[in-house]
Amino acid sequence: MTGMRTVLRALATAAAALLVATAVSPAPAQARPEPKAPEGFVALRSVDPTIIQEMRYTTAHTFLGERVDGYRQPVCVLTRPAARALHLAQKRLLRQGYSLKVYDCYRPQRAVDHFVRWAKDLDDHAMKGEFYPLVDKSRLFDDGYIAEKSGHSRGSTVDLTLVRLPALPTRPYRPGEPLAPCFAPKGERFPDNSVDMGTGYDCFDTLSHTDDPRIRERSAPTGSS
Repeated sequence: MTGMRTVLRALATAAAALLVATAVSPAPAQARPEPKAPEGFVALRSVDPTIIQEMRYTTAHTFLGERVDGYRQPVCVLTRPAARALHLAQKRLLRQGYSLKVYDCYRPQRAVDHFVRWAKDLDDHAMKGEFYPLVDKSRLFDDGYIAEKSGHSRGSTVDLTLVRLPALPTRPYRPGEPLAPCFAPKGERFPDNSVDMGTGYDCFDTLSHTDDPRIRERSAPTGSS
């Protein structure tokens, strides 16, 4: 019996210690809720599921070479009026055999801050070969390619293009693959199923400017002066 009492006493002591430890242990930290877009914003897919979405900043295929802060899911979020306007445009385009494709929609400020940190790191040139081959990185702010505030953060600015239907499949970017300049001919730069706009997406080059004279030259009718 003495041996049994010793065992029971040891079990009681251990149980009491466990209860005390449980009572004084801090409660596990509550996970912080995911940040939400401001009130009045909607997922574009809920307004028009036919619009193609290729949310580039959720991938490593960016001028930073990594996923951008604040982009967790490949979902386009916009103000309701902006989403409605895209829906109306999409209805007309579908009748002509085209679709809209969006690359970026609402952009949280922490994403803009990520851009700024990257632009100030003049030693990081990992993606220069594709996105800014001819631009000195120290000029990105002065040339207007990077800014500390973005109209995207208001939720009514969209990066988009056109895709001829039926849309051809696209392949994912493979980190570390050889880079081709974003202003190279369509067949030489990173493949995209969009209508050729002259450059790839996010091309830091004057050819991406709507007033670049090379754009007018390419669009001028044959034989015009």
